[in-house]
Amino acid sequence: MAARSASTLFFLLCLSISSITFLLSSVHAQAQSHTFNYCDGNADYDVKVSGVEILPDPVERGVPFTFKIPAYTPEPIQSGDLVYEISYAGIEGAPATFLHDLCEEAHCPVPAGNFVLVHTELLPPVTPPGTYNVKLTFKDHKEKLLTCIVFPFKIGAKSSVSAI
Repeated sequence: MAARSASTLFFLLCLSISSITFLLSSVHAQAQSHTFNYCDGNADYDVKVSGVEILPDPVERGVPFTFKIPAYTPEPIQSGDLVYEISYAGIEGAPATFLHDLCEEAHCPVPAGNFVLVHTELLPPVTPPGTYNVKLTFKDHKEKLLTCIVFPFKIGAKSSVSAI
């Protein structure tokens, strides 16, 4: 009887640990995953994006932040350009535009299959807090549009730079 109770207790302990692990991984995934939209919902882009992760979230002024964008390509990509257009949500005007070489943000050549774009920036401490929109356009070395996504991110009011 004692052996049966120990087996039942062990089973319940394993089930509890599995449930807690699943719950924590689900919460972590929800906390880190951001929504994005393709620029043209009807386009059949060659590169398929599966999510956007922003660290830290919200972004802090004067502290480096990173966009991690997992994606899939059916064909290898030798090289290309990534154009980030960042605009303040709700404010019209020309966005801040940043051009980056694909090989700065992924290992080149990118083989067919899953890969991750990793982009790190440092915002000036005077950047206004609020919600911003990023439009990411990704073209190969022949200027063929591979994908285009739009996603929001927030800049918090906290700044790592203190006034003297």
